[in-house]
Amino acid sequence: MGFTDQRFNVNLSILYTELPLLERPAAAAAAGFTAVELWWPWVDSPTPEQSELDALKSAIEDAGVQLTGLNFYAGQLPGPDRGALSIPGEESEKFRANLKPAADFAASLGCKALNALYGNRVDGVDPAEQDKLALENLQLAAREADRIGAILLIEALNAPESPKCPIVSAPKAIEIVDAVNAATGLGNAKFLMDLYHLSMNGENADGLAQIIDTYTDKTGHVQIADNPGRGAPGTGDLPLESLLDRLKKAGYEGYVGLEYKPGDKPSTEAFGWLPAGARAAR
Repeated sequence: MGFTDQRFNVNLSILYTELPLLERPAAAAAAGFTAVELWWPWVDSPTPEQSELDALKSAIEDAGVQLTGLNFYAGQLPGPDRGALSIPGEESEKFRANLKPAADFAASLGCKALNALYGNRVDGVDPAEQDKLALENLQLAAREADRIGAILLIEALNAPESPKCPIVSAPKAIEIVDAVNAATGLGNAKFLMDLYHLSMNGENADGLAQIIDTYTDKTGHVQIADNPGRGAPGTGDLPLESLLDRLKKAGYEGYVGLEYKPGDKPSTEAFGWLPAGARAAR
């Protein structure tokens, strides 16, 4: 099988960032991709003006690409925040304010996957209090996702880069997935399996293979970058081609998000590892 047998999308919040936001969908299309995903693009605003939402919607539609994944508001990404839904006060309120606008935007483009990043631990706040708040907010997010026929993704980050994030392993992320599904009864919470983050948490190739074998049935989306460096496949040591083959054999049929850094060259030159004919979703 290999890379040519996968369905890839491009994360426009980490690739093509040398371009203005509204130019990125067309750039991805020009490189041969037919699907894209995004972090919440307005890091300072969970509720941007409708004109801004409409402009991005038009840019995606005009480029002829499908939006296949969108993050709910998560604070400064990239940056120190790494999430909002478990942080008491203003950040949690912003997350709740963002739920309907984000879901409505996703629905307007036929996007069926919404990612909710958990949030850092806060000094002086009981972790149990944060976890209670998180479960409440994740239930709200799951219901918003269900309203538009989408899944809710819950992702494990990595401890070296996000030392205050409590969700830094596959089992912990699955624990949250199961808790949300039990609380809502909807069954639409799924694991976002990011092979880069998991490898940064110390999982070698064998450990990643075990995670694939154990959790593919609860996985709603997969993201990749090589390690070390968070670059394109082939720039580090991860056997990404064989790992994606294993995912395919385990029954995963969804998109694989390209969430890597292009390095010191333009993003359009960061896809040499992937044949042009394999970039369009099949």
